[in-house]
Amino acid sequence: MILFDLDGTLIDSAPAIHASVNHLLADLGAEPLAMTQVKSFVGNGIVVLTQRVIAARGLAQPLDDLVAHLLQHYDTDADALTTLYPGVPQALQALHGAGHRMGICSNKPEGPARHILSHFGLDGLFGTIIGGDTVGVTKPDPAPLLAAKAALGGGPAVFVGDSEVDAETAVRAGMPFILFTEGYRKSPLAELPHQATFSDFAELPGIAARLLADQA
Repeated sequence: MILFDLDGTLIDSAPAIHASVNHLLADLGAEPLAMTQVKSFVGNGIVVLTQRVIAARGLAQPLDDLVAHLLQHYDTDADALTTLYPGVPQALQALHGAGHRMGICSNKPEGPARHILSHFGLDGLFGTIIGGDTVGVTKPDPAPLLAAKAALGGGPAVFVGDSEVDAETAVRAGMPFILFTEGYRKSPLAELPHQATFSDFAELPGIAARLLADQA
């Protein structure tokens, strides 16, 4: 089976998240944040993202209120400003056609994750979608990744992601990690534990098949 992170791996959601954050800040009369700064906040889920926005702008409003407010803006901005990385639909269809079970393990809340996958017509390819609010903890806790694996029936599995959080999650879950190098990674490549890397989704089916065969 092949389990995927979502933001920074299958979808480039940074423009939508950036717009949502700045819409929130505008509502509060605060100065906007640069794309590079907001992008650096992504990876640990919406609560941590919001905490980082609060710290960056010295906001005084309750965290829960700001999370809800940010989600409202994201629901409006996501469809128009989110894109798939090149080659994602073709790679997913090839993997599905080869009989691989596939699932999502994301720190994005499950509702928005399901919505954006449906928007791109990809939701039917995944046997399970685990979001940041599905099991009560977020990556890098391994519980969401292990829950996704269990939901697909167990067996040999690999995790495909783009970030330090994903790499740590895979290590803690005892799962081989395939690193997409074009996502939201902040650290040098050599600092992230991984079994394989790719920059072109056309490479992924072969890499995944090799790593899964190694587990057989």
